[in-house]
Amino acid sequence: MLELINLTKVFKTGMFSSGRLKAVNNVSFKIEEGEVTSLIGESGSGKSTIGKMILRLLTITEGEIRLDGRDISGLKGAELRDYYRKVQGVFQDPFSSYNPIFKVDRVFENLRSVFFAKMHYSDWMDKVHTVLKLVGLDPDQILGKYPHQLSGGQLQRILISRALLLDVNFLVADELISMLDASTRIDVLNLLADLKKKGLSILFITHDLSLGYYLSEKAVILFKGHVVEMGRTDKVFFNPQHHYTCKLLSSVPRLDKKWEDIESDHKRKIDGRKCFDPIVDAEHEMVEVEEDHYVAVQRR
Repeated sequence: MLELINLTKVFKTGMFSSGRLKAVNNVSFKIEEGEVTSLIGESGSGKSTIGKMILRLLTITEGEIRLDGRDISGLKGAELRDYYRKVQGVFQDPFSSYNPIFKVDRVFENLRSVFFAKMHYSDWMDKVHTVLKLVGLDPDQILGKYPHQLSGGQLQRILISRALLLDVNFLVADELISMLDASTRIDVLNLLADLKKKGLSILFITHDLSLGYYLSEKAVILFKGHVVEMGRTDKVFFNPQHHYTCKLLSSVPRLDKKWEDIESDHKRKIDGRKCFDPIVDAEHEMVEVEEDHYVAVQRR
């Protein structure tokens, strides 16, 4: 469905834009229809940059993003609007997506003016009520309210419902629940799981390993802009090969092992080659260590 091919993003930095910062470096992976893929990494690893390039909020420096085999970088006008009917995003801070001086209804009104201008108002409101109920909200308790009158979980669900109004095929969920309390998190995660069953593909961007494991079939581990390990979630989590993946997993507190014991369990080489380290190695390649499980190693 959606495929990233050798995707690279370089930002200009410093005075007179003389410096270069490569935030995403030669990233490739594919997300199938109805599949949830977790993009996991620490802050600054390039996760959100990838999400913004998928949503056309940032330009691509090199590489391609293909939706159903078509490169999205050249889409304009009506073609770009059609793309946004298929691909939408929901971001970390729900409050930043709303103008505090307007009621939350405005997010639906803006959508209607662009994509559903010819739809009769009563039909449109019926559609809005339907999707609000789908995400577990009571329209009578939501519509007509200002953002500060609603909780973060409610605001996040409204943004998800906005995406559903377009009958999207692909959702970029960027740190979707990191600002929500624990009781609300599971509700939103279960909502995404239900939407997945209906055929929605999701790129779930997170730094929380437990959330990635709970929701996704595939995990992609990102380190300093590079994919260092990817594959089926259970294989990546229970048989980690790259030292960075091992470090992420060992950072999660456990009752049965001390942290230093866990870290020492995972010092290995792949096919006689050291795992790729973006800090010291110039080039790498992905090798398959088992079915549906790949790790980055030094290029021969």
